[in-house]
Amino acid sequence: MSIPEEPDALAAFKHAFRRHAAGVVVITAVTPDGKQVGFTATSLASLAAVPPLATFNMARVASAWPAIESTDYVAIHTMGVRTRNLAERMSGSHDLRFDGDHWFVGPHGLPILKGVTSWMIGRIVERFPVAGNAVIVVQIEEGAVGDPDDALIYHERTYLKPGDQV
Repeated sequence: MSIPEEPDALAAFKHAFRRHAAGVVVITAVTPDGKQVGFTATSLASLAAVPPLATFNMARVASAWPAIESTDYVAIHTMGVRTRNLAERMSGSHDLRFDGDHWFVGPHGLPILKGVTSWMIGRIVERFPVAGNAVIVVQIEEGAVGDPDDALIYHERTYLKPGDQV
């Protein structure tokens, strides 16, 4: 009987988080020169209800980091199955993320995606650098609820509806 090799820390981490299903959001912002940026994230978490605080994480080498580092506001969009194409678009080519009519200019000039289950405007209150990454804390100031939809989750590198097979 052979004993399987124990994975190293990085392999164990990657394997575990591929198996950890997480909700999908898209974060959008605007650079100081007015360019829209956006990215998908699975790290959104509520921090407090009073005041309404949320957190998300990102790599400081990400193309959107300069905008997040220098802006005061972000828009957070919760995604449903109907907006899976938007989640895929926002994790694809940077040059194509805002081509088309799938968004509009919202509060603070932020890009707001159409058809999402909800969107919130958050004022960044803290940025905590951690290694090459950052934890961003936002205080929610306004938002809107869209039409109900089935949840969209990210699991095993795939966007799925709960109950779908990988």
